[in-house]
Amino acid sequence: MESKTKLTLIKVIHTLIWIFFNFVIFYMLYAAIANKLDLWLWMGYGFVFLEGLILLAFKNHCPLNLMARNYTNSPKDNFDIYLPSWLAKYTKLIYTTLFAIAFIITIYQILN
Repeated sequence: MESKTKLTLIKVIHTLIWIFFNFVIFYMLYAAIANKLDLWLWMGYGFVFLEGLILLAFKNHCPLNLMARNYTNSPKDNFDIYLPSWLAKYTKLIYTTLFAIAFIITIYQILN
C-alpha cells in the first residue's frame, strides 16, 4: 500500500473514532443533565477512561497520530484527522472540559 493511501486510511479511522467519542461525550453530558444515570452513561465513562489510559501510555498522543507521522511531515494540527486545524488543535481541551462538566453534574446527581 502506498504511503498516501496509508495516511488516508489512518485519517479516516481517526475521524470515525473522533465522531464516536462525540456521541459518547455528548450522551454523557445529556444523561448527566437529565439525571439519566443508566448503563450507557457508565459505558461512556469506561470508554473515556480507556482512552485516557491509551493517551497516558503513549505520552499524551493517540497511537494513530504516531502512525500517521510516519507518512507525512506536515506541521499542521490536522495532519492525521479530517477536522479543521483549529478543532484538531483544541480537541483534547474541548472534550476534556465537556467530560469534566458531565462528571461534575453526574456527581451532583448521585449526591442528590
